[in-house]
Amino acid sequence: MALIKTKEEIEAIEEGGKILAGIMDCLKKEVIVGVSGDHLNNLAEELILKNKGFPSFKNYNGFPAALCLSLNEEIVHGIPFGKKIKEGDVVSLDLGFFYKGFHSDMATTVFLNEVPFDVLRLIKTTKKALKRGIKKARIGNTLGDIGNTIERCITSQGFKVIENLCGHGIGKEVHEPPDVLNFGKRHKGMKIEEGMILCLEPMASLGSSEIVLGKDMSTYKTKDSSISAHFEHTIIITKDGAKVATEL
Repeated sequence: MALIKTKEEIEAIEEGGKILAGIMDCLKKEVIVGVSGDHLNNLAEELILKNKGFPSFKNYNGFPAALCLSLNEEIVHGIPFGKKIKEGDVVSLDLGFFYKGFHSDMATTVFLNEVPFDVLRLIKTTKKALKRGIKKARIGNTLGDIGNTIERCITSQGFKVIENLCGHGIGKEVHEPPDVLNFGKRHKGMKIEEGMILCLEPMASLGSSEIVLGKDMSTYKTKDSSISAHFEHTIIITKDGAKVATEL
């Protein structure tokens, strides 16, 4: 798989990314007390198909749904079926969109009304870590520069980086090289080049950085059941810096 994408490939991913951002915006508005994971998943798939795409995650490594829905201590890859959103839940939505032969991927974390102040800080910090990581995604910097920036943003606020899960390249496959870690050393790792397309996705927790795989053999959770947060954007490396594909 080529790490550097062609102009035509970049245009397809950018177009798909904007559609995905619109779909995610619709889903976020549906996250209310009492809504079911089945409804959110069905809506996600309906909107994807309506926009002439296909859900990237459906049937990927056996995943049964279009939408990853992870609640509270669940970090990623949560299966939505049978879940119902409750007051105070922390809700992570992760969605991939296959369009014109290429994938885009994004995730966001929202909360239901009142949550403890430390949980609110965790969510805001993880979102900020993504923004800072994106700023570091420039030609001549390294993946270690991105990871180090994300790590310092999260740990400086007393939270833990989930180290065993990471971002990735994306293109014709939903997960491509390279791995984009959420920790690292400055000036270390692969050099960032124009034409790369990367998914940055910081994941953090209130407690342990260790993870466990749930009984469904899909959902990753924090080992100590502490609350987690997850944000992700698909970005394009240009001569002027990183361009976010998955935003309106």
